[in-house]
Amino acid sequence: MTATGTNVPMDSPSGELPTDDFVSLFSRYQRRLFLYILTQVPSPVDAEEILQETSVVIWRKAAQFQPGTNFFAWASQVANFEVMKYRSRRKRDKLQFSDEFLEQVASEAVARADELEVRRSALMTCIEKLRPQDRELIQQRYAPGETGKNLAESMHRPANSVYQSLGRIRRSLWECIQRQLAVEN
Repeated sequence: MTATGTNVPMDSPSGELPTDDFVSLFSRYQRRLFLYILTQVPSPVDAEEILQETSVVIWRKAAQFQPGTNFFAWASQVANFEVMKYRSRRKRDKLQFSDEFLEQVASEAVARADELEVRRSALMTCIEKLRPQDRELIQQRYAPGETGKNLAESMHRPANSVYQSLGRIRRSLWECIQRQLAVEN
């Protein structure tokens, strides 16, 4: 079971099990690969489906991966082919982005993947540094389907008060992230 809940075969067609290093790389880059796919399709549900198809292909082609090379670049090429297949099946949809636009977005996603991962890591570190009640407020606000207004009602607080608290916490997180990034550079 992967981080996104997909099941993938544990061996290649040749019957050889992927190496521990390959399994480690696959696990490490699974979330980033999902986000990469998500930049090219209209919904997370579609991205999950494409990720599952991509994962199957990656496992089948595990023996073709050259250890020591960039796993994410290799896996994102597999994902590109799966996205193209998806788009081909969806040609009848009325809203379609051009191939050139999607290629540009995908290229930018690959180019910025490391930077965004560093920022995500800094955010996680900074969230851990928050006071427990602030961390809880942020987690509640960004729970799926939650709104600031609903959160205020459930907390029996005026909406304006909740929005002010969230604004203060966001500023604190932004400043913390900036400090984290400055230390790393």
